Amino acid sequence: MCMCHGKGGGCCLVHKVSWFLLIIGGVNWGLVGLGMLLSNDWNVVHMILGSWPMLEAVVYLLVGVAAVANIFGCKCKKCMAACAVQGKMEGGM
Repeated sequence: MCMCHGKGGGCCLVHKVSWFLLIIGGVNWGLVGLGMLLSNDWNVVHMILGSWPMLEAVVYLLVGVAAVANIFGCKCKKCMAACAVQGKMEGGM
């Protein structure tokens, strides 16, 4: 798994945006689960965008697309080069 999101990066913008969306989605779902256990509604995306249901749906859709994209990984030249450099630094091929 490529972790080229740190300082200096190396990934393409699409890869960085999809990583950011996954963080947002993961935190939101964690808060939804915690809120359910405590009998509250802590869906932050809904709290912020609830008055714009279409925009809320677009955010959920983008988080889902980002998850699928990260399953397959980014195959652009910039990301492939960053992953290759990281692999060498970690003792890989």
